[in-house]
Amino acid sequence: MCALLFAIVVGVNAGIIAAWKRASWFDYIAMLIALVGVSMPVFWLGLVEQWIFADKLDLLPSIGRFNAREPIESITNFYIIDTIIAGNWTGLWDVVKHLILPGVALGTIPMAIIARMTRSSMLEVMKSDFIRTARAKGVNEFWVVYKHALKNAFTPVLTVIGLQLGLLLGGAVLTETIFSWPGIGRYINDAISFRDYSVVQSGILVIAFIFVMINLIVDILYAYLDPRIQYK
Repeated sequence: MCALLFAIVVGVNAGIIAAWKRASWFDYIAMLIALVGVSMPVFWLGLVEQWIFADKLDLLPSIGRFNAREPIESITNFYIIDTIIAGNWTGLWDVVKHLILPGVALGTIPMAIIARMTRSSMLEVMKSDFIRTARAKGVNEFWVVYKHALKNAFTPVLTVIGLQLGLLLGGAVLTETIFSWPGIGRYINDAISFRDYSVVQSGILVIAFIFVMINLIVDILYAYLDPRIQYK
C-alpha cells in the first residue's frame, strides 16, 4: 500500500505538471525519468538501492521491517500503526526508514506508468471547451488544472492504478525476497523453494482476491468521478 501511495502521489503530480508545463524542461525530464523507471526490473532496482543508500551512503537500512535490536510490540502487525498507538516515535522513524527502499523499488514502475497516463489524459482534457471557459471566467490556473481538468482526466488514470496493483502484488514476491520482508510475497517464494504447493496456491488465492476487490472498488469509483456512469 505504501508503494501504491508513492506511485500515485508522485506519478499523478508529475503527470499533471508535465501536461501543465508541456514542452518545458520539467516535461522532458519527467517523461525521461518515467521512461527509465518503467524499464527497470524491480529486483535490479532493489539491489542498486541497497548498494547506494545502504552500503555506500549508509543512509537507510537494507533489510527487514525494523531494527531487530529494538523490537516493536505487535498489536495490528502494521508496525507504523503499532508505533503510533504506542507513542513510540523513535520506533516509527525506524519503521519508516526500513520502508523507504522497498517501497520505492516496488512503486517505481507503476509510478512511471501512472505519470505517462496522467500526462496523456490531462493533455486531452486541457483542450476542452469547459477548460477555456473556466480560464475566461478568471479562475486561478491552479484550480483549473487540479479541480476542473484532473477530475475529468482521472477516469483512465484510475483504471491504470487498479491494473498496476496486480503488478505491485507480483513484484512484491521479488521485493520482499531482496529486502528480507516477512510478507506474502516472500512466504510464497519460500514455499516454491520447498515445493509446498498448498501454500503457493493459497498465497496466489489471497493475491487474486485482493486484486479482484481493488478492481471492484475502482469500478465503483467511476460513478463518483463521472456522473454519466450509472450502475443500475
